[in-house]
Amino acid sequence: MQFTSTRNGKDTVTFSQAILNCLPSDGGMYVPAYAENLSPWINFMDDNTSFQSIAGSLTSALMKEEFSPLISEAIATASFPFSPKLKKIDTNLYKLELFHGPTGTHKDFGVGYLTSCLENILLFQDKNAVMLAATNGETGASIAQALRNKKHVKAVLFFEPGTMRGFQDSDCIWNGGNIYPVEVEADRGAIQDCLRDVYRDANLMQKYNLTLASTINIARIISHSFLYMYAFSRLKKQVYGDIYYALSADNYGNLVAGLYSWKFCLPVNGFITNSTPALSLGSDGTCFVLDSMVPLLERGPLDPVNPSNIERLEEIFATNAAVMKGLVFPSDVSEIDVHEACKEFYIKYGEFIDPETARAYAAAKKHTQLQDEGECSIVLVELNHPALSINQIKHCCGEAPKMPDRIKNIYDPITPVKKIPPTREAIEEILKELN
Repeated sequence: MQFTSTRNGKDTVTFSQAILNCLPSDGGMYVPAYAENLSPWINFMDDNTSFQSIAGSLTSALMKEEFSPLISEAIATASFPFSPKLKKIDTNLYKLELFHGPTGTHKDFGVGYLTSCLENILLFQDKNAVMLAATNGETGASIAQALRNKKHVKAVLFFEPGTMRGFQDSDCIWNGGNIYPVEVEADRGAIQDCLRDVYRDANLMQKYNLTLASTINIARIISHSFLYMYAFSRLKKQVYGDIYYALSADNYGNLVAGLYSWKFCLPVNGFITNSTPALSLGSDGTCFVLDSMVPLLERGPLDPVNPSNIERLEEIFATNAAVMKGLVFPSDVSEIDVHEACKEFYIKYGEFIDPETARAYAAAKKHTQLQDEGECSIVLVELNHPALSINQIKHCCGEAPKMPDRIKNIYDPITPVKKIPPTREAIEEILKELN
């Protein structure tokens, strides 16, 4: 498969190039250059096919020019020692739970896949790479878990004072691990400004072979498209009507991944989400991206520190405009709606759901078209373990979910070994040390 930038549909790069050098020089984001027909693989999968097998087969099908079936299987096996789960809640209601990884967040899937792909690519190229990430714990924990036993990928994790957590002593570079955790003597905004300065220096990125672990890296999005394939493999013998996925807009990455799964020929009738200032209903009652009013070439480069996948969403709309009008369904959801949805789900089904899943549930309930169709099935995409939102859930339901031990450990505070000022020079010193 080839990839191209959202701002230049002519020049293409390989998957390896897109994830190693994940910031196109034109300021856009990498996207698949064309659709792929994965119907033969999708039709073959069923509820006996493991998620590892699904991910390995789809990796091989998509990246056949770069990865052999054996390498694709090895990538999937290393990426996913855990699996999503599809749970039936009601007659036509399901939950796709993405919190069964080591940190209880959906990020475990994307980060695990990205690091495994990088490890194999760098092994063949006899190179090393470094990730830089500002984190408040969850993303850093996913990175630390994913990098264990890797030989060619390291990460520098930047924490605000008093927030360091999510890894073990053995994960640290100075103890033989792959991460360099550092406390920066500044607030998050100042840390992000420093990283932004580094990311936008192409020479520095190339000198130290830097890449990003955020969803700006296309590997994170591709891996999440596999999750929808997994859900369908479990639904295909149970559901005979239309299938809709309901999910929070978040940074639009999971919505884009779902739409990529559709472009790869997954049978799906639509995606329901909450409206946002960037994604809402137009005057004709169909999905509209506000940013599309400004031509891409008149915009500045995308923010590598706080990436939004709205531009990837725009690219899909631009190439499939007619279909998008009947495939993406945003609904206005207030915080009161979220509160009531969380409470209702607990009372009705005895299940805790986090606020983002409650937002998706509220959006699905508001969609009149689905209420009229009768036989359609809704799959709620649950990104994070409810225990990560204990305070909000207790406020809604009067009770709170239990925190699993594997997640509880992420919140244990860690005393920093390394501290730096918020300067580009201090970051470069770390990169020199790693080099």
